[in-house]
Amino acid sequence: MKPKSLKCRQSRLRFIFLVLLLAPAAFAQTVAPGGPGKDAYWSTAGKQAIGTSASLESKVWFTLAQGVMTEVYYPNVTVANVQTLQFVVVDPKTKKVETEKDDADHAVKVLRPDSLSFQQINTSRSGDWTITKSYTSDTQSNSILIDVRFESKNPALNLYVYFDPSIANTGLHDTAIAYKNALVAMEADKSVALTFTSKIDEKTSGFAGTSDGLDQIKEFGSIVKQYQKAADGNVVQMARILQPKRFTAVMTFAQAEKVFKGLAKIPTDIVALLDADRARKKGFAKCQAEYDNEWADYVTTLPQVDPKYQTQFNMAAMVLKAQEDKTVRGANVASLTIPWGGGVNANEDIGGGYHLVWARDLYHVFTAYLALGDKPAAERALDFLFNIQQKEDGSFPQNSWLDGKRGWGSLQMDEVGYPLIMAWQLGRFDKPTYEKHVKRAADFIVKNGPKTPQERWEEEAGFSPSTIAAEIAGLVCAAEIAKKNGDEASATIYLATADDWARNIERMTATTTGPYGDGNYYLRITQNANPDSGDKIELNNGAGTVDERTVVDAGFLELVRLGIKPANDPLIEKSVKVIDSQIMVRTPNGETFYRYTKDGYGEQPDGRRWNFDGKYTGQGRPWPLLTGERGQWELAKCLSAKQAETRPVGSVPTSPNTECTASAYVRLDAMLAFANEGMMIPEQVWDKKEVPAKVDSQYVPPLRFGEGTGSATPLAWSMAQFIRLATNLKADRNLDTPQIVYDRYVLGKR
Repeated sequence: MKPKSLKCRQSRLRFIFLVLLLAPAAFAQTVAPGGPGKDAYWSTAGKQAIGTSASLESKVWFTLAQGVMTEVYYPNVTVANVQTLQFVVVDPKTKKVETEKDDADHAVKVLRPDSLSFQQINTSRSGDWTITKSYTSDTQSNSILIDVRFESKNPALNLYVYFDPSIANTGLHDTAIAYKNALVAMEADKSVALTFTSKIDEKTSGFAGTSDGLDQIKEFGSIVKQYQKAADGNVVQMARILQPKRFTAVMTFAQAEKVFKGLAKIPTDIVALLDADRARKKGFAKCQAEYDNEWADYVTTLPQVDPKYQTQFNMAAMVLKAQEDKTVRGANVASLTIPWGGGVNANEDIGGGYHLVWARDLYHVFTAYLALGDKPAAERALDFLFNIQQKEDGSFPQNSWLDGKRGWGSLQMDEVGYPLIMAWQLGRFDKPTYEKHVKRAADFIVKNGPKTPQERWEEEAGFSPSTIAAEIAGLVCAAEIAKKNGDEASATIYLATADDWARNIERMTATTTGPYGDGNYYLRITQNANPDSGDKIELNNGAGTVDERTVVDAGFLELVRLGIKPANDPLIEKSVKVIDSQIMVRTPNGETFYRYTKDGYGEQPDGRRWNFDGKYTGQGRPWPLLTGERGQWELAKCLSAKQAETRPVGSVPTSPNTECTASAYVRLDAMLAFANEGMMIPEQVWDKKEVPAKVDSQYVPPLRFGEGTGSATPLAWSMAQFIRLATNLKADRNLDTPQIVYDRYVLGKR
């Protein structure tokens, strides 16, 4: 027999063996009743950690929160397939039941400073047990491996796994099957297999809240009714781990049926089981070593910042790399989360949560890539915006899926301006890029600006300082690219429009009759470019209708960062004093800022999630990224002072913490402190000394003054802002300020 034939035969025999080994075992009751089960709910978006292989081959991402595994994404960064994976501890004699999520104190440990490698340590409040879980993924397959150690004072305690899949961004429509030594769930062309290095029994597949194993355990102390299958609903699977002291759980995904050589077409559940078997035999230790080595190699490419910030800087860079899709390159999602778990339930797709691509957020990630010296990643980001997301009329959708299909429904004009800045910063001056992308976007801005249907907070139409700043800077950059392509006529139009808006920005957006300070300051937005009119504006999220002169934000600082106004401009400085008096919060971790006056996008006063009642109401909390933006303004003020002293622009100070830059370093210190145990920087932090009582464990993480809420952690924009401020402080100037814009408006070089 030829060696090749022998190898083929061995492969067939191995497949047949696995099918027999993993075939559904005999069940007294085979089909679970009570479908489709109770409503599904996504977990909190306050993640303590995220992880994925640094390789492109492994297309699975995991998230961790509240002591358990939460959403797992596959085959790309927009598709969530898991709601919860946790362990349940049961005393069969007393029928006492404790879960990791609800009955334990949670800690997270970063296992290495140069890898997205994390460990969860859950200690029961009863003191009876500790579960330690370390996470990694196989760099060569779509498998996540969890090393589990179960330590118990009582050897009679039983350990169960509780697995709640939510495949394809929905909590319903899943089908679950219990195999001999595996749990499998599927929907359409996707399957997930959960296997273990220890044997399991008491396996059951049921519907959440009607026939799931957890209800049985609470009533009987064990799973007495085992169901092989639960079809088309909100399914939950459970099993008892027979040797629980130390084992590995392997979660493996597969999509679409495969054809193996010499075999028939194999369904996705069997493919997942076969791949899981390979990952399980490879072992946790080997997978972890490969995973860590890949990330460590990446970290060696990162620049050095001040030592105090280097570890957080490296983590922020790894998170940004992790949130770029591995198939559609350049597509970085805003966050691998669904803020506060989404709407009133997760039965159907709620529209992607934050795991969609915003041109604005991608721009901020782009600036971080440039700060990291990762030009290829920056190029990929712009390629995604131009080649996939940009529409025929030159504009960009509010956000999109990976194929460019619109996610949410609005238009935000700053997102049309940012790609033009990106093109200039990358030197993308070629004719095809200009004619197909740059010119169309610039023409769209000239035709439709400066008013925007939504500003950067995605809620109001009108004239926004931050939006107009992006439009002006975008047009100036587009004009330079037009000149390089011989299109002087368009360049003249772009510059004339930008100059007109720059001259009139105060007239359109700064009141002289406001109730704060001396009455003269920038507003968040004006509806009719008449900031002294006292027009009434209806704020979103149930915040009410108010005089627009009473609503301020720090968006005007974009006029400085993008090079349109000098940092020491008198109106800028007066407006800074206004936001300090109106929207600044002093927390134990440092000063930070609300998005704007009377913001309603945040938890309820008692800690329950935003939109907990389906009415889209809440109370906005402070955003750490705004602390970073403030630091950039303070750094820009230093540059203005140094220029006045004829100090060369960009030269490095003798001490990195000079008196001038000290305030900017304070902002970076605050951002450092806002990061959680897993070094993830949140979208929002809790703003009160009072901590609400636990009102709903499904949604409410521990809320502590100055620490992350349930909104979105980590937020790519927050991580990018940390990188940007740290790098800028090291360079002694704001590297993301487009020099061509700064020269035109601040230095007057036209």
